[in-house]
Amino acid sequence: MVRSLVKITVLPFMIGLLSLGNISEKERELTKTEDFSQYSTKGLDLYYTVPLPEETLQDVNPSYFPLAFTGGMYIGFKEALAFKESQGNYFSINTFGYMGKYQFGASTLDLIGIKNTQNFIKNPVLQEQAFLLNTSRNKWVLRRDIKRYSGKWVGGVKITESGILAAAHLAGPGSVKRFLRSGGEIGFSDGFGTSIQSYLKKFSGFDVSFVQAIKRPRLEDLL
Repeated sequence: MVRSLVKITVLPFMIGLLSLGNISEKERELTKTEDFSQYSTKGLDLYYTVPLPEETLQDVNPSYFPLAFTGGMYIGFKEALAFKESQGNYFSINTFGYMGKYQFGASTLDLIGIKNTQNFIKNPVLQEQAFLLNTSRNKWVLRRDIKRYSGKWVGGVKITESGILAAAHLAGPGSVKRFLRSGGEIGFSDGFGTSIQSYLKKFSGFDVSFVQAIKRPRLEDLL
């Protein structure tokens, strides 16, 4: 019985070895392992997202992926906005002096307790924290407008909470209030001609329930 079992086990193995001799040169070429040592990222500009501890990184850049892939979550919202602002570059400073991945001005940073702009531009984690703090503040300022206008059409754009928060990042919450309460008659465009309407439309439909409405958010609240 043992001898038979050995024969049964060895026979397929021997057949397999013999069959290797019949593999064509072309087939051997197709089954070769690729040598990846020739590939390198040296010299490329690589920018990485530093998520907050509460976040789960679900995507890298929502501008390249459909909303269904990102799940429409807070991280998708902030990454899409960052790509529009600076292409996700933490070290970007534009011609008007706005800084970082989310293009903050010094006055806005001062509102949330960040005074040292030199440290800010060098610190990706601080930039992510600043974005959350500023969005929390904008959500508090616009809390009644979010409740009143979400789902309605104003100035030819359907209003959503995430669209309002994105527009507030662009223009400030006061400008968004004036736009909504004037029925879209009082608009705003930044130095590059980007309008409130464009942000309301482009960043609509994200789930930003992660963001809490806080009247005076400060950096120490996250520590």
